Amino acid sequence: MALTPSTMLPLGTAAPAFTLKNVVSSEEVSPAAAAGKPLLVMFICNHCPFVVHVRDVMVDLANKYADQGVAVIAINANSLATHPQDGPEPMKAMATHEGWRFPYCFDETQEVAKAYKAACTPDFYVFDANHKLTYRGQLDDSRPGNGMKVTGADLRAALDATLSGQDVGAEQRPSIGCNIKWIRGNEPDYFG
Repeated sequence: MALTPSTMLPLGTAAPAFTLKNVVSSEEVSPAAAAGKPLLVMFICNHCPFVVHVRDVMVDLANKYADQGVAVIAINANSLATHPQDGPEPMKAMATHEGWRFPYCFDETQEVAKAYKAACTPDFYVFDANHKLTYRGQLDDSRPGNGMKVTGADLRAALDATLSGQDVGAEQRPSIGCNIKWIRGNEPDYFG
């Protein structure tokens, strides 16, 4: 597994617009539908060991903050050609089985991942009620095999600060995970 860090989109960036379908309900999902609400966008997938490692805490945290008025959107942008286990049907099965209360969307063209400069799974973005970026980076310091407990501390602190109107602070650690599985020839140019 390749260790890929977040690209760390500049703080204050406006949430890129998109419309994707929730694989569970087939309803359209868009940040615009959450106008006036804080927004958490998570780039994840089914198979990534880094996502699997944090998934229970990530889902609990997403559900908790959704209950507090945060709009939560999970997005999978992996190529179906190389990772069919990350396709819409397996996504729907997992989200349904685990009782996710937030949409899980498939970014088939990978245009949304590119707009967010997403690089890895998991990759987390928190936007305030005006949909300006307050946080991008890791869930916490835990990684598969490092022996640290998964707590969600970094993302939780960012969400708490954003909800209370406080500055999250500029010192933020990138997420580390598997690279997004780009469609051949669709690799973004922001990796230099």
